[in-house]
Amino acid sequence: FRMLQVKLIVTGDDFGYCPRRNQGIVDCFLAGAVSNVSLLVNGSAAGDAAKLAKRHNIPIGLHANLSEGTPVCEVLKTKSSLLNRDGFFHGKMGFRTALSKGLLSMSEVKQELKAQVELFHELTGHLPPHMDGHQHIHVLPEVRHVFAEVLQEYGIKYTRVPIEPGLHNCDWIPPALMDFYLGVEEDSFNTVDVFTQHGIRWPDIYIGLSTMGKNMSVGNIWSAIDSAIVEFTSKTPQSRTVTIELMVHPGYPSIPPIGGCGEGPDDFSQSWERLHELQTLMKPELQSHYKTRSIQLCSFKDL
Repeated sequence: FRMLQVKLIVTGDDFGYCPRRNQGIVDCFLAGAVSNVSLLVNGSAAGDAAKLAKRHNIPIGLHANLSEGTPVCEVLKTKSSLLNRDGFFHGKMGFRTALSKGLLSMSEVKQELKAQVELFHELTGHLPPHMDGHQHIHVLPEVRHVFAEVLQEYGIKYTRVPIEPGLHNCDWIPPALMDFYLGVEEDSFNTVDVFTQHGIRWPDIYIGLSTMGKNMSVGNIWSAIDSAIVEFTSKTPQSRTVTIELMVHPGYPSIPPIGGCGEGPDDFSQSWERLHELQTLMKPELQSHYKTRSIQLCSFKDL
């Protein structure tokens, strides 16, 4: 694929989660290993993250969160279908369960999403050029329609659709996690038409489930990118450019009680896997691979 221009957006998710996550993402950005970030506005270090993005000129979008921590909309903080008995969001799986039982109010979902866009604007001084969902909540049934409406209302052009080529061949992913990923994939397929109807766009290729945490390696990223490009060009041979988003979660592990979105940091954020991603993404051989393949790192506003 010599003639093909490849634009790669490497997005560091969960910016604003805690000071150590922020620092890790900034270090990756300054090393040229991450080219874009996604901000959790209800994260305990969101204000700090926005300042860092401004200081270092880091392209920043919104990581909409309905599953972890507390809402940012004042009205919903006390009484809302989005909260469990303890006054927190229902959690990654809890949100999905409540949704499937019809217990979630879509008008409250919309209210909270809009409040998060407004807070993002307040923190950064601009609207998000892209907006995706923490723990992929934005592609879930019903939520996808509300999410698309909010993006259209604010003129936010880009999102993420987590359909990863080659996911089914990744035999290193444990069965329980694979079940979750396949659920995300199915929800994503069902979301494509909704987002398209609202004029929302996303990169040609998404990568990030198969390369997450301990599964991330230079070889893994290379082969995921290369095989995805081969598959893309076989389907759309006339294309001159291909855009890819690689979702990553680098950082220095959180140390409780600091961090999180109101409940303290979760296991995922405290694990050594954050540091493993950071170290892998910064490896010189990964950077040189991009150069030899003439892959250009960019952000959503460069598309």
